[in-house]
Amino acid sequence: MSAPHELLEQHLLQPVRRYEPIHNDGAEYIWDAYDEPDYEDPSVQSLRASSFDKGSLEQDDAELHLDMPPVDEDRWEARQQPPQHGRTRQVQLTAGNWIVDYPVPTPVANAVLPAYREQGAPKEFTHMRYSAVTCDPDDFVLENGWGIRTRHEYERPTDILIALTYYNEDRNLLTRTMHSVMLNIRDMCRKWSKRYPHMDDGHPGWQRVVVSLVFDGIDPCDKEALDVLATMGVYQDGVMKRQVNDKETVAHLFEYTTQVSVDSTPQLVQPSPTSHDNLVPVQMIFCFKQRNAKKINSHRWVFHALGRMLQPDMVVLVDVGTKPGHLALYHLWQAFYHRPNLGGACGEIHAMIKHGIKLLNPLVAAQNFEYKISNILDKPLESLFGYVSVLPGAFSAYRFQAVLGRPLDQYFHGDHTLAQRRGAGEMNIFQKNMFLAEDRILCFELVAKRGERWTLTYIKPSKAETDVPEQPAELISQRRRWLNGSFAASLYALVHFYRFYGSGHSIFRLLFFHLQACYNVFQLVYTWFSLGNLWLTFAIIIQYLPSVLLHGFSDAWLIAFHYVNLVLMWVYAFFLALQFVLALGNRPKSESVAYKLSFGVFGTLGMYTLAISLWMTIRSLSHLAEEKKSTVDIVLSNTTAVLIASLAAMYGLYLLASLLYMDPWHMFTSAPQYFFMAPSFVNVINVYAFCNLHDVSWGTKGSDKIEALPSVQTKAQDQPDMVEEVAMDQGDIDMHFKKVVDRAVAPFHHERERSEKTTDDSYKTFRTRLVAFWLLSNAILVAVIMNLYTYRPNEKLDDEVSEGRDNQEIYFKVILWSTFGLAFFRFVGCVLFWIHHLAVRSRHL
Repeated sequence: MSAPHELLEQHLLQPVRRYEPIHNDGAEYIWDAYDEPDYEDPSVQSLRASSFDKGSLEQDDAELHLDMPPVDEDRWEARQQPPQHGRTRQVQLTAGNWIVDYPVPTPVANAVLPAYREQGAPKEFTHMRYSAVTCDPDDFVLENGWGIRTRHEYERPTDILIALTYYNEDRNLLTRTMHSVMLNIRDMCRKWSKRYPHMDDGHPGWQRVVVSLVFDGIDPCDKEALDVLATMGVYQDGVMKRQVNDKETVAHLFEYTTQVSVDSTPQLVQPSPTSHDNLVPVQMIFCFKQRNAKKINSHRWVFHALGRMLQPDMVVLVDVGTKPGHLALYHLWQAFYHRPNLGGACGEIHAMIKHGIKLLNPLVAAQNFEYKISNILDKPLESLFGYVSVLPGAFSAYRFQAVLGRPLDQYFHGDHTLAQRRGAGEMNIFQKNMFLAEDRILCFELVAKRGERWTLTYIKPSKAETDVPEQPAELISQRRRWLNGSFAASLYALVHFYRFYGSGHSIFRLLFFHLQACYNVFQLVYTWFSLGNLWLTFAIIIQYLPSVLLHGFSDAWLIAFHYVNLVLMWVYAFFLALQFVLALGNRPKSESVAYKLSFGVFGTLGMYTLAISLWMTIRSLSHLAEEKKSTVDIVLSNTTAVLIASLAAMYGLYLLASLLYMDPWHMFTSAPQYFFMAPSFVNVINVYAFCNLHDVSWGTKGSDKIEALPSVQTKAQDQPDMVEEVAMDQGDIDMHFKKVVDRAVAPFHHERERSEKTTDDSYKTFRTRLVAFWLLSNAILVAVIMNLYTYRPNEKLDDEVSEGRDNQEIYFKVILWSTFGLAFFRFVGCVLFWIHHLAVRSRHL
């Protein structure tokens, strides 16, 4: 059997992993964003995971992984200490700031292809720059001695700044996002060379793109994710400084241009001289915040610190865990390039379903359906108006010039570090909830910017996938922030609608905004009363059962269904009351069983109601057909019309719009699960969200890992800006790097987070169960006493009961026709957007 290094030499010239096109959207080839690529040479599979061969360290194109036993490594905190041996060097502070270049591991430097080395700066591929930033993002300016080497040393323009925000995601999610972004940059550079050759004038395409990765705190981050970055050359252990001359470091800034990547297999991806699919060099800026300060603070580092330094044309925001599809970034850039008044845009986000396996989970399938319908009905309608109410922070883009000024000022009101810096007063609870959805505030402020005529749009060819919650507790906690934030932000936009009059939009556009505002008001009112409307729909439909559906059945059947429906109504009422008890006193993770049961009960009752509706519609149509009435009479008949309208709004228009956009599969794979889960979205999630309006936390916490970092202190009086540092030799850096790669490409094992109950959770659980039992026992007593009469199905109802039922039917018709109207309005918008999209695409072909 061949030795590992012999196998390695046999495959030195293997190409990097390819992402083969699977279909054509009419203009561009798109890879399947759901799956990792299928291409791989079988003989390379055994070489997938461990470390470098000693002799391969000097090879330019050697594979960087061998199948060796894992190396036992010290804890991350221990690796941050200065090396025990090495050479001592004098480091001069720059305007009192610690800004130092460190040599990268030899394999990383040698991985860069010669053609790119000639295009790069002298130390660009051989040294990583580290800056211990001791100031606020607003003070990160040239005047204070700070700088970005791509801009101020290499003097390169930045067309696109891609900002990846990270909290505590595992390395698998990081590599999925990072590698997809690097593939997008490669493909975008190719498109520029073919269609926009002037983009290469003066500077190659890859030098016009900068990727910034912002980690929100040392303590919450996954330390294995740092090993991935170290493998790429973007990070090194043991170089970060906790303090510089008694000033605490706020963020650790690493700068490096790399041509090495790690995909989510995990497998190392590096260039080969014989391959045409090599990645291009990517200019990376890794901003590692010392303390957790929320995602909004990460965006302040992107816009106020890095953005003002680089002055990009556009900024793309991507959450780690989101995987941009093939040419997703190119399609966003193309929209900004051809539309000078475009201030922001988003692509199509869909749920990660892994070959459809995850659709077996009703929660995942329901969210997949939500994403799809939003991308087919909601986003096209809002794009037609020119104002998309929210560009998802997980994958969106803004023109940097458009957001400067008031939009960013309002956007960053939610950053508590900025409020403390400015000495701003405490925000009220409404404002705090509003800034949980700060992306909605940014969209409104951008479109309403004084004297400007910026618009927002949806770019359908730009696709990305994202992971969605798979457990009820996770979904409830996520939607609590979404719903409360969007509710407050929607009210903010409506109250401040008058600010559109001060913008530079045309009269025609303002008329569109007025129409959209009316639609939003109606939608807001509809959402506000969704809890009551859902109960009334359920109660009225099952009350139709004896008189319409069971017409001609025996009395025994009528009596049986009467009492069955009565029990179901009380079960519904009890579980609805239980949601308030759970929401007001318990964490979702501590009551996962109760929430799963609630989802199941409401889903079952919802499907029962849907089945009755279908049955009633079929019977009503058959009876009317026997009476030989015209089609118009059938559609406009008393009971049938509202049922047809309801079913058409719920399924027919969805299916028609999906077919129009040639994306109907979610109607068959996810729609049943969505209809099963839909009642819980109102009765469980909405109730929890409104009952926790006071909770405006994002989960920030202190850090105990910061103390592991060393400090920098000048000592010599005659040389106040000189500091001594023990630096590792190149050989030690390379040997340490072998262990780093071992950890980075080791097989990934996902460990589900376990949330253990605290004593307080146990006390709350006891309280909740006692109150639930108390409610249930009293509800049973009331139900029994209120129904101590004999139900006679064939007796006529008295006038008062008849009038009450008539009023219920009128209200029921209003609700269902309103549902149809809202869906039809969105359908009209999506059709018009579809026609506009075809016209634009044909013009650019």
